[in-house]
Amino acid sequence: MAIVEARLAGRRPRWKRWIGRIIFNSILLTGAFLSAFPFYWMLVLGTHSTMEIFHWPPTFLPGNHVLENYKGMMGIIPFWRNLFNSAFVATTHTALSLLFCSMGGYAFAKYQFPGRDKLFALMLATMMIPWMAGIIPWFILISKWLHWINRYEALIIPGAASAFGIFWMRQYIQETIPSELLDAARIDGCPEFFIFFRVVAPLLSPAYGALGIMTFMGSWNAFMGPLLVMQEKTMYTLPVALALLRQNPQRGYDAGVLMLGTSMAVLPILIVFLMAARRFIAGLTVGALKG
Repeated sequence: MAIVEARLAGRRPRWKRWIGRIIFNSILLTGAFLSAFPFYWMLVLGTHSTMEIFHWPPTFLPGNHVLENYKGMMGIIPFWRNLFNSAFVATTHTALSLLFCSMGGYAFAKYQFPGRDKLFALMLATMMIPWMAGIIPWFILISKWLHWINRYEALIIPGAASAFGIFWMRQYIQETIPSELLDAARIDGCPEFFIFFRVVAPLLSPAYGALGIMTFMGSWNAFMGPLLVMQEKTMYTLPVALALLRQNPQRGYDAGVLMLGTSMAVLPILIVFLMAARRFIAGLTVGALKG
């Protein structure tokens, strides 16, 4: 009885709990509004002319210049071709990255071989080297040796087995997949190749989701690599193509055209994130849930 009375005495009154919830939810709503409003305003600005965009006071309602801005954008860049380039490169690069990184992470997590820990430490050390430090050797390799200028391979193959991706998958496999499960598969006569694809890979969905989104977004937003190796408008990815919208040959700087193109470029990756958000969060939190 004394324990129950102590718990009741320590419990906050209901009105205080309601106030706490209201304050907490208000903070969440404010943060959500501040995060979503710039994107909404970008969509709105894409429907206005440049004169209307710079008019004061600003407007927060859609305009009626969508068709004019779309025609202006298509007169500068082949947008749909550039969209295909970005989608193809990002999707293919992500698929290869998930395959190679999961296989590499599985090897580091579950196999014993000479120099494993030293090789893993060396791989992690490469993450400390800025990408820009190796851009000249990378460009020489792509252009002089492999002759991949204006080819998709230049953006898909390099980085398909990233150090971060292998590290990510190694940690996930080490934390979530018991070695006893693999031993049981070996006892049943399952070859090593099928152990990975039939036993391990189906259990990696949260890790695949998180790493897939990060890889896809990184490939979709890449600018310097496509700028160096793609030298024709029809081979540009969206970030490079959008840079051309900053200067309209006919009308100079056209903010409406730029905002419309940027909005159309953001929508696909926003859809991808919303579709895979649950797996992304699960992949990020799985390590924290291990006791």
